[in-house]
Amino acid sequence: MRFHIITAAFLWAAFVESRKIRGISSSYKRFYRERKSFLCIDGSKMIPFEQVNDDYCDCADGSDEPGTSACPRGRFYCTNLGFRPHYIPSSRVNDGICDCCDASDEYNSHARCQNTCWNLGQKERAYVEGQMKTLDEGLRLKQQLIEDGVLLWREKQAQLRELQRAAEDLQIKLEEHRKRKHEADRLKEQTLKALKVGDRGFRHQNSTVSHLFQLLDSNKDGSISLDELKAKVVLVHDETRVLSEDEALTLLGGGHQMDLSKFQNTLWDVLIRGDGYKVRSNTFISVFHISSNVSI
Repeated sequence: MRFHIITAAFLWAAFVESRKIRGISSSYKRFYRERKSFLCIDGSKMIPFEQVNDDYCDCADGSDEPGTSACPRGRFYCTNLGFRPHYIPSSRVNDGICDCCDASDEYNSHARCQNTCWNLGQKERAYVEGQMKTLDEGLRLKQQLIEDGVLLWREKQAQLRELQRAAEDLQIKLEEHRKRKHEADRLKEQTLKALKVGDRGFRHQNSTVSHLFQLLDSNKDGSISLDELKAKVVLVHDETRVLSEDEALTLLGGGHQMDLSKFQNTLWDVLIRGDGYKVRSNTFISVFHISSNVSI
């Protein structure tokens, strides 16, 4: 008999204790360990511990009624083991609607709520796992993109160095080309100057040839005859002797007369070199000196 009384007392104490701590989170349980009195959490009032969760609001902050709907500002803590715990307004406690997935808010109502926390937790865990997989895949892709970016950057850097070397080589070649062009321009200028001088010399030589031809062409008929040649050309070592007819014919190339073109290509060279013959007039001497000093 005594054993039954002790067992009943123990069960009643456990029931009272569970009634007292209903609607409280683990972080607030330290405020509800009193056995003689309860201090409102806002510190506004001290009440007997028996008045906690007695369905009458004694504390202004509603902390004495965490498991009932007595206090308008109260909150009920849904433990929701296997799912997310959360608070609901205490006005929803025992209102016939299951707000907590573990049905702890409807402990004294006609509602017949089932504990759906495990199923909800499974769905949420599957969703979170899916999100984690997506995140992992995103991180993997991000890492791959980073690695690809690094490789691309290194490739572009290598290409840039190649382009820089190519640009330096082109700059060197450009400088060499400019030097060669400058040298070519200098040589061209010198050549043009030399050609101008040569052209002046050539024209002067032509005028000298023409002048000597006119000197020998006494009758001005455009040709040097045998008699005109004998009258103007003499031997270098014997100016007093007149050329024989054979000597004159030889100088005229076997003919009896010579025009300016033939004179320039044959007799002119003989007289310039002084190969045993010279013109009787002193004019030829001055002409010879002028033509000898012309650079072609």
